[in-house]
Amino acid sequence: MAKQRRRPVRRRDRKGGPTSGRRKPCPYCRDKVEQVDYKDIGSLRRFISERGKIRSRRITGACRRHQAQVARAVKRARELALLPYVAEGGSDHRERGGRGDRDRDR
Repeated sequence: MAKQRRRPVRRRDRKGGPTSGRRKPCPYCRDKVEQVDYKDIGSLRRFISERGKIRSRRITGACRRHQAQVARAVKRARELALLPYVAEGGSDHRERGGRGDRDRDR
């Protein structure tokens, strides 16, 4: 009689850790909003990071359709100067330590 090999058990539900679980419902679907308005700056600011980047669906919890509308609305609001392209205040590139102490003048 041949010895049977045991297959390893796949644990897809353990991948995300303790914080994973159900996805957040889309804030626009929950409120039954059909179209995202680019003039609604208060709600659009929730979809933008501190540095001015548009947050992903995974972070915001928006559905695919509304996330595309949010991205389009943010871009329109930036074009009309309702939202900033980048974060306020001067960003010093030396703080991030990109090239270290190298001096370009030499």
